[in-house]
Amino acid sequence: MSEATTSATDVPVPALGSAPAHRDPNVLRWVAAYTASMRGDTVFYLALSWAAVQNGTPAQAGIVTAVSAVPRALLMLGGGVVADRFGPRRVVIGSDAVRCATVLAVAAVLFATDPGLWLLALLAVVFGTVDAVFMPAVGALPARITGTDQLARVQGMRGLAVRFAATVGAPLGGLGVAVGGAAAAFACAGLLIAVSVPLLVSVRMRARPADDAAARDTTAWLDLVGGLRYVRRHRVLGPLMVAIALGDLGFVGPLNVGLTLLADERGWGASGMGWVLAGFGTGAGAAALLLTVRGRVPRAGCVAAGSLVPGAAAIAALANAPGLPAAVGIAVTVGLLTGLSGAMCGALLQTQSEPAYLGRVTAVGGIVSLGVAPLSMPLSAAAVGVWGTGPVFAVSAAVCALGGVVALAAPGVRRAELPG
Repeated sequence: MSEATTSATDVPVPALGSAPAHRDPNVLRWVAAYTASMRGDTVFYLALSWAAVQNGTPAQAGIVTAVSAVPRALLMLGGGVVADRFGPRRVVIGSDAVRCATVLAVAAVLFATDPGLWLLALLAVVFGTVDAVFMPAVGALPARITGTDQLARVQGMRGLAVRFAATVGAPLGGLGVAVGGAAAAFACAGLLIAVSVPLLVSVRMRARPADDAAARDTTAWLDLVGGLRYVRRHRVLGPLMVAIALGDLGFVGPLNVGLTLLADERGWGASGMGWVLAGFGTGAGAAALLLTVRGRVPRAGCVAAGSLVPGAAAIAALANAPGLPAAVGIAVTVGLLTGLSGAMCGALLQTQSEPAYLGRVTAVGGIVSLGVAPLSMPLSAAAVGVWGTGPVFAVSAAVCALGGVVALAAPGVRRAELPG
């Protein structure tokens, strides 16, 4: 069921000494496809939120916008198995095509009639289900299009793509809603996702190693269990996943719902909160740009784990900022340090994993970030209501710092290096 033979687009690419990723047309086509797809995602979720608010109560709208997370969290491990069995390229192409067709179909229905919340809820479920397959495949793809010495640079480029998609996608979605309502915004999202498909088709793949390309005799369930066992026993991946989980648990709450409550408490208003978020985005973008330009950071494991500790201290300091300008400056620091840690963790997951397990390893990381970490948001909101922002930000910072300590205490992570 795996790619047992080399397709016409699979070409030998050396593991090391590859062309710099930012000058490699093959990588640039992938980055362009990924950027278009992420812009489509941004517009999609904005359109979904707007349409849900227009068709139901605030509580119903919240359920519709959140329901896509359920199948994504439940099915992502299975999506990792699919990516490893069928190959990440064909899975990404297929899932993007399904996402595009689904969103365009809903846009056509909305242009013709007003079906109500049930269609939006169904769309969210379908989108989340396909995302469960799409995301592990996207994570496994970079290692198949360039050499391992370029994966840190690719992670930087991927981070820049995410920042660009968020910056451009939100205004584009708002423009679509203003011009033609939710239907026009959904159509825009579908067309942006559609742009990624021919670009992905043109991306060349490295031929799989012989042992990885051989047909599998195991069942999908054994593949899933084997992937979890592989991560748990790996001297780098196991502790790194724990560090990622703790880092995200300590980061997601304060920088989402906690920041909203902090801005309200300090009287900064929505515009002030926007400036703080912009500061965070600037710092994260700077970290991504650094990796894109530099390509390799020495002592990668120490950098990935060590940057979490001062980043956590900056999270705690955010709640005690004397004013909005200081808060923006602290947010830049948070974005820079956590962005650097996240990109380095992503590069280490890519380079430390055996090719046959990349989809499942990416799926485990996705479950940690998208399944476990969001649980901290309602807990943070409830805790702020009881104890206030200062103590909650401090506890969240301690959890985030603990992730760095766990990773630094693991010899495998501490000594991990990126190929170069």
